[in-house]
Amino acid sequence: MGIVRGQKVFLREITLDDTKNVVKWRNNPRVRNNFIYREIFTDATHNEWMKTKVASGEVCQMIICEAESERPVGSVYLRDIDNDKKEAEYGIFIGEDDATSKGYGNEAAILMCDYARDELGLKRLILRAFCDNEPALKSYEHAGFKKTEDLPEVKCSDGEVKDMILMEKVLW
Repeated sequence: MGIVRGQKVFLREITLDDTKNVVKWRNNPRVRNNFIYREIFTDATHNEWMKTKVASGEVCQMIICEAESERPVGSVYLRDIDNDKKEAEYGIFIGEDDATSKGYGNEAAILMCDYARDELGLKRLILRAFCDNEPALKSYEHAGFKKTEDLPEVKCSDGEVKDMILMEKVLW
């Protein structure tokens, strides 16, 4: 997988050594409340994800690191990779509160889209986002994603119901 370098951030392969950070980030209410699955993350939850999804190739997940300090600040991933259709679902989160609003998500999205096209041979990425998550929607649009469908009244794992949209990016 290697390292994918940008100006502000670089992406590197996720490892089990990242468990502590990923668990902390996914349990951050700012992050957790922008996912459908909102249960408390544990080391066991993450390790199971790594074993059943990442190791199997169903998910390609990378850690977003600040270019200058090399500090891990979040994660970007492609899930449900379908090699026959050449598509996957894109996801991202910036876990460190002091790393938001710095353009890291914008650059990570572009880097991951390029990686999906150039290294994985994918043609299309989709994503789902809550309608009220304006910073994420702006970042996705910046990376070239376009709204394709309204997804009204999506029920989250904690029972909250929120409107989402489906977006896609055609890579080639």
